Amino acid sequence: MKLEHIQIQTNNIPETVAFYRDILELPIIEKTSKSVTIKAGNSILKFVENPDFNSMYHFAFNIPENKLEEAIKWCNDKIDLVVIEDKRVIANFETWNANAVYFYDNNGNLLEFIARHDLDNSQIKDFSYKSILNISEIGIVDENPIELGTQLIEDYGLSFFAKNFNSENFAAIGDDEGLLIIVKPYRNWYPTQTPSQRNKTKVRIENNSDSIELSF
Repeated sequence: MKLEHIQIQTNNIPETVAFYRDILELPIIEKTSKSVTIKAGNSILKFVENPDFNSMYHFAFNIPENKLEEAIKWCNDKIDLVVIEDKRVIANFETWNANAVYFYDNNGNLLEFIARHDLDNSQIKDFSYKSILNISEIGIVDENPIELGTQLIEDYGLSFFAKNFNSENFAAIGDDEGLLIIVKPYRNWYPTQTPSQRNKTKVRIENNSDSIELSF
């Protein structure tokens, strides 16, 4: 499953442009006074202005499975990585066979670079913005994660993520290429103490050559 297009909210378009263009160095493909559209590898990330928006999202980018250490060095002069524990910044997800680092954007969104070692996407070139391959996760907040996940499976032929232990508090739909991460409201976004909140989110996914538009 691939996350082709994500649309979320911001209360500050100019600052969002500055972060994604000047800090992450991602190409801006469209900008208006009310929105900005950013190319993140094979995915599109669109922010729509809502002056009253005062919350946060969580989403992740896939990077080459062999480039996490280089990604950390690339981040050093740009952003502060979230310290998890014992001064570590790398999260280890054994059952997912992945490692990740976390950071915040200008909006306070929790972003993630994740290296999934079961994907055949290693690269030789030095890490750069071009190493951001695609949006690999978007967090969705719902009172009943399993129920919503089951409904998506029935309606669109999707599937629960085979590597995840899905529960009433946390469920994942998709695969290593793209995941909908569904959590209960006020469950803290790992690895922070920031509780999740339901926010308007639009997602276009590609699954088995089908294009699927979802609104949450």
